Amino acid sequence: MALFGEMGTGKTSLVRGIADGLGAEPTAVSSPTFTLIHEYRGRLPLIHTDLYRLTAAQLDNTGLGDYVDGRAIIAIEWAERWGAGLPIDRLEVRLTHRPPSARQAVFTAKGSAASRLLLALRSHISLRRPTRVVSQTRVQ
Repeated sequence: MALFGEMGTGKTSLVRGIADGLGAEPTAVSSPTFTLIHEYRGRLPLIHTDLYRLTAAQLDNTGLGDYVDGRAIIAIEWAERWGAGLPIDRLEVRLTHRPPSARQAVFTAKGSAASRLLLALRSHISLRRPTRVVSQTRVQ
């Protein structure tokens, strides 16, 4: 999952919600800006990374590519920094501020597995209008 958005748009908050849905402890989720990669255990492993401080050249030495094996959910904050290294089959989530205190999330599937995932999400929630409030952040 490639996460895009300015600081404060809710990328880490979204990962907390994913951790909760997987049965991992959501309060353990924090921004991995300085540690680069956090792993959380739930029904599936959740790998959370933040590429804010890295260049594309530095990414080769992180080992992040080793996690792209289909056995874990990978949430990549500041995914644009990975460029062409991003997995070809991925779900992109673009988060933006929606004043005064809401956020908008736009989901885009890249690849067949991501397309199936997005169809499954659409069958459970409406992505066209606000559906619920999580930590005072509206999901659209």
